[in-house]
Amino acid sequence: MAIFTGSAVALVTPFKEDGAVDYEQLKSLVEYHAANKTDAIVICGTTGEASTMTEEEHMEVIRKCVEYVNKRMPVIAGTGSNCTETAVKLSKEAEEAGADALLVVTPYYNKATQNGLIKHYKMIAEAVNIPIVMYNVPGRTSCNILPATAVKLAREVENIVAIKEASGNISQVAKLAQLADGCIDIYSGNDDQVVPLLSLGGKGVISVTANIIPEDTHDMVAKYLEGDVTGSLALQLKAIDLCDAMFCEVNPIPVKKAVELAGLCGGYVRMPMTEAEPASVEKIKKAMTTYGIKLV
Repeated sequence: MAIFTGSAVALVTPFKEDGAVDYEQLKSLVEYHAANKTDAIVICGTTGEASTMTEEEHMEVIRKCVEYVNKRMPVIAGTGSNCTETAVKLSKEAEEAGADALLVVTPYYNKATQNGLIKHYKMIAEAVNIPIVMYNVPGRTSCNILPATAVKLAREVENIVAIKEASGNISQVAKLAQLADGCIDIYSGNDDQVVPLLSLGGKGVISVTANIIPEDTHDMVAKYLEGDVTGSLALQLKAIDLCDAMFCEVNPIPVKKAVELAGLCGGYVRMPMTEAEPASVEKIKKAMTTYGIKLV
């Protein structure tokens, strides 16, 4: 059974002006997504700025999210690291904190070989009992999980069950789907490629844009899986300019500004992230207004 089908929001982590995690706003965001059809929450991923948190903060944010969600939807905790031992430690602690599954990014900077990736993921998987979603985002990590590697891991390791595919390479996803023949669940990691990935047998999306359009992102997947391909495609195309705006600067800078403009939470980011440039803010505002999102 899939961890989730539909839309998982790659949730932003709200910070206060002094940089501390704003847990009241985090709770408010969880309630917002619970009320607006979000199917799962990914906490402490790339969009959640986990790379700027201490390990103590990282775990506390996961614990609080699990508490606030209270079993209403799956909580998938980001626990990846370029140090295998650190990833194992974070994964075990996230399981103890009550996470339903883990999102484990490829080791960044180290640029592991395919054999290294196999050993890395196996070591993490053997340390926990909950499902693992591998996260393939070579544009940020300079490390690509090749289709044969992903399939080998899924077939040999019981709790490696899914992959977030953010390579942007639809040909690679097609090859993955062919080789996997259903042995691994595939989720889109690119908001502008949800429908193409669903056409290759995908289960849904782990979405940045869902931070501000959760219901439409859910509906995009639900319509496709219900057979309403035309309706799903219409939502995909409607969202293209918004998706572009959410990546007009490096993620999560634009979406942090977007959630602030939508009145959902503060838009503070942690260094080395910086506030969106004025031209980017105008692009974000225009895309949100055109889409029909009310700005505050």
